[in-house]
Amino acid sequence: MNKKPIMTWLFLLIQIIVFLLMELQGGSQYTPVLIQYGAKFAPAIALGEWWRLITPIFLHIGFTHLLVNSVTLYFLGSMVEQTLGHFKFTWLYLAGGIMGNALSYQFSESISAGASTSLFGLFAVFIALAVLYPDNHYISALGRQYRTLIIVNIVMSLFGHSVDLWGHLGGILGGFIATFMIMSGQERGNSLINRVLALVVYIGIVGFILLNHGIYNTLL
Repeated sequence: MNKKPIMTWLFLLIQIIVFLLMELQGGSQYTPVLIQYGAKFAPAIALGEWWRLITPIFLHIGFTHLLVNSVTLYFLGSMVEQTLGHFKFTWLYLAGGIMGNALSYQFSESISAGASTSLFGLFAVFIALAVLYPDNHYISALGRQYRTLIIVNIVMSLFGHSVDLWGHLGGILGGFIATFMIMSGQERGNSLINRVLALVVYIGIVGFILLNHGIYNTLL
């Protein structure tokens, strides 16, 4: 198997190109440009633009936002992709981002964008792997490390300005559930059951939010 993290590089290339295009069209911090390029914008999602659960993953608001997330994606994404393979990495990255944007849509009216939903999903992958492979000491140690990293980042998010906390929490949830869909785990006899249950839970959460019109249901 090709160990080069080609999907990580591809996602990096996409978000850099999109950022440059946004800057040329008025700036990545300009709200109309963000909406035009597919930021999480609750009124549009409520009208059926469900693709806005995916496109925000590749948008960034300002150069610092892009830089921090790109560096994190380069190192973390490469690690996950080289460990689990191209397909599994791609699925986990997108699944974390979709769930993160779904929870943000459910609980926040703010326009948001960024790869952090997916990156928090990748953090959660190691926690899920520690649950699936409890006798693997290396994986268990990684799980503890990333659990601590998640806690520190969530606490920092509470004090940050313009941080989409619900997006981060959703990314964690999405990455955790998505790992159970594609990894067999130590108890292989329960593999199919675990995968089906994880799929049902994931679809159930996202489907309920979309059909219930997210935050707009609470405002009616």
